[in-house]
Amino acid sequence: MSDKALRKSRILPALYFVKRQIAGGLLWVAVKLGFVKKVLIQPYAGYGNGKEIYLAGRVIADRNIQASAPEDSFWRNFAKMRRRFLTIVFPGVALEAEFQGKTLQTTTDEEGYFEVKMALEDGSLRVGWHPVRLRLLHDLLGRQTEVVALGEVYIPAEDADFGIISDIDDTILSTGAMRLWEMLKVTFGQNAHTRVPFAGVSEFYDALRRGGDRILSNPIFYVSSSPWNLYDFLMEFLDIHQIPKGPLMLRDLGLSRDQWIAGPHREHKLKQIEHILEVFAELSFVLIGDSGQEDPTIYDEIIQKYPGRILAVYIRDVSGADLSLLARDYLEKGVELVLVKDTLEAAKHALGKGWILEWEKAKIEGQKRKDEKANT
Repeated sequence: MSDKALRKSRILPALYFVKRQIAGGLLWVAVKLGFVKKVLIQPYAGYGNGKEIYLAGRVIADRNIQASAPEDSFWRNFAKMRRRFLTIVFPGVALEAEFQGKTLQTTTDEEGYFEVKMALEDGSLRVGWHPVRLRLLHDLLGRQTEVVALGEVYIPAEDADFGIISDIDDTILSTGAMRLWEMLKVTFGQNAHTRVPFAGVSEFYDALRRGGDRILSNPIFYVSSSPWNLYDFLMEFLDIHQIPKGPLMLRDLGLSRDQWIAGPHREHKLKQIEHILEVFAELSFVLIGDSGQEDPTIYDEIIQKYPGRILAVYIRDVSGADLSLLARDYLEKGVELVLVKDTLEAAKHALGKGWILEWEKAKIEGQKRKDEKANT
């Protein structure tokens, strides 16, 4: 172990212990003085395969963040985003999850997160979204009020042609992730209405979900290194811009026992993509990302570990990176790395493979022109 790694292994646990003590004290004060008016269970959209379901979430103080509007000012957007990141969490809280008449108990971790992994006895679930009822088992504020929430898990069709796994930042919408000031400005100053997706994305993703048989059966998953604090914003963004809904896997942000600010981008994405491929072991996938961070090399590792499972990789060129050597490595594994400057180029390739239909390409072209006009 290097000196740097050794120092990290010693310092981080101590700092995290101090952080948890301070957070615990602040939580006690906030509850006792009535600053926390309401406790909220925030479930994150999950998924299942008929044999098991997986869903995550967090127990936090309700921040009363309302839906955004196109006319919201910079300062209104800033205030909402600030509340998203100033989160009061409830560690060690017991919850009950109920799905299809079966119940399971779980407990939040030190950062207020919980997971529900439930095995199913009857795999005959209809395709689509299914509700999971979540309930706190203790009165955290001493007011004897029941705290419940409805989460959702998606069950794909057994005869789906393929699945789609997509990044979000600089793949669906521009974040300026490689330019810190620009990223902060758009993140805190805009909202789900004023942030716009790359032209044609909504129709392209919808076409991939339909596939070559016109049936809306191909599942889509979003794996991003954005923090969970942005979950409600991203789900609102997908809804407003009519981008197909799917389970969204983000990551924790902040000091922990083994990380300074955020867990490694690479490890997070690999772990989440691998879990999806394991749960849907009979399904092939199209992977979509961008050249701004490590998506091309992360996807290369996935191809290496799961041979024959990846149909193609679409990479939006946002950095001008030379991926020719990596593309040849992909081809040696039987997968095309398609570097595209816009959504239409990806659509043309998908059409050539029979993954979308000709009339879908025309819709994507029309949506691209409409989006580009709206963005000027």
